[in-house]
Amino acid sequence: MSLQLASSAFEDGGSIPEEYGYDAENVNPPLSVSGVPEDAASLALVVDDPDAMEPAGKVWDHWTVWNIPPEVEQIPSGWNPEAEGASEGTNDFDERGYGGPAPPDREHTYQFKLYALDTRLDLGASSGREEVEAEIEGHELDDAVLEGTYAP
Repeated sequence: MSLQLASSAFEDGGSIPEEYGYDAENVNPPLSVSGVPEDAASLALVVDDPDAMEPAGKVWDHWTVWNIPPEVEQIPSGWNPEAEGASEGTNDFDERGYGGPAPPDREHTYQFKLYALDTRLDLGASSGREEVEAEIEGHELDDAVLEGTYAP
């Protein structure tokens, strides 16, 4: 079985409910993890908005979490990763933790990318998507992507 990421709040490719938006409750949607390889040492999660390239000039980082224990099967809404021994980085809102969808112009597609790794990452709290993606290179055992859309 390969690594899988799903949400009870929205289908893959479906609409992310308003409550998870930055200007609403700004809490992460619930996520379910399955198919983690037996030899995984940790998981990493990156949430970004590639559609932000036109209005913002870059892929917008919404949430970066690393050193998630590989036995985690449920990430509840409003999750505190540090309570599980994981670390959260800085998003492009210049905040640590989750920053929900906030498209400035039109509907955007958001990617929730989960990586199963053969190691734990040694990164500082100010790290973001680029640092995490650089550190996981060569350590990926499997990955999964869940996409959702959000409109202003």
